[in-house]
Amino acid sequence: MLTDPAFIRRLDSLYLLARKILGGSLQADRRSNKKGAGITFADYAQYSLGDDYRSIDWRVYAKFESLLIKLFELEEDATIYLLLDCSPSMNSKQEYAKQLTAALGYIALNTLDRLAVYGLVDRLQPLFEPSRGRNQVLPFLKSLELAPTFGGGTDLSACAREFEARHRRKGLVCVVSDFLLPGGFEEGLSRLQWHKHEVFCLQTLDTNDLHCEWKGDVTLECVESGQAQRVTISPREAKLYEQAVAEWNENLKSTCAKRGIGHIRATPDRPFEDVITDLLRRGGLVT
Repeated sequence: MLTDPAFIRRLDSLYLLARKILGGSLQADRRSNKKGAGITFADYAQYSLGDDYRSIDWRVYAKFESLLIKLFELEEDATIYLLLDCSPSMNSKQEYAKQLTAALGYIALNTLDRLAVYGLVDRLQPLFEPSRGRNQVLPFLKSLELAPTFGGGTDLSACAREFEARHRRKGLVCVVSDFLLPGGFEEGLSRLQWHKHEVFCLQTLDTNDLHCEWKGDVTLECVESGQAQRVTISPREAKLYEQAVAEWNENLKSTCAKRGIGHIRATPDRPFEDVITDLLRRGGLVT
């Protein structure tokens, strides 16, 4: 249960660790190169009609008889978008994926970042509308806890197009998925980067995804399409399957590296706190 007090205490420990490791780099008070209504002086500009006269530096005027206004660094909050794969193929690892998503969202809300969460299937399903603040932690965890698996297979490209239409504001997009996508992942990741979003792939795999324990005559049924097929699996076929999955995962890793996308792989036999701690020690959701 994501709203269980004992689980929330585990999340709080991770948040305290994030503060210790990353200091202010996760917090909302990031400085930007834009000029605006911050408190840190950035530059001067010539006064022009319509400017706030309270920004005029009168000491400069007294010395040089020139009307200049002070510009300050605009302080921006970050927006964190968590895209959680909710397709039926995630059933065996959905609880684990939710724990990882909960940890990232908990840290974001406690550091006053803006957070939005979507379910990722053949369409984009809002799970938690864009919000900010520590008082949003429980609503966020409840919405995540109640999120079911639904739809057919995951279509990252279609979801990325819908995401583009919804969010033009630059942010950090973390995709939590097994990335075993029938249509591939390259186009979807490319689209997510199109509007200058920073992208991170948190790949969650079950050990059954990596190894084939079946032998002999079996009937396989796709949990997403419902299609069934009777096959004979010999040790050779089992080995070919494992090689194909390993190549697929290696391709995802190398694609992320080429595109400057952060990537980490996790399986449920590893406590979610260890994954998040490892991620924090690498510098957070960065490449």
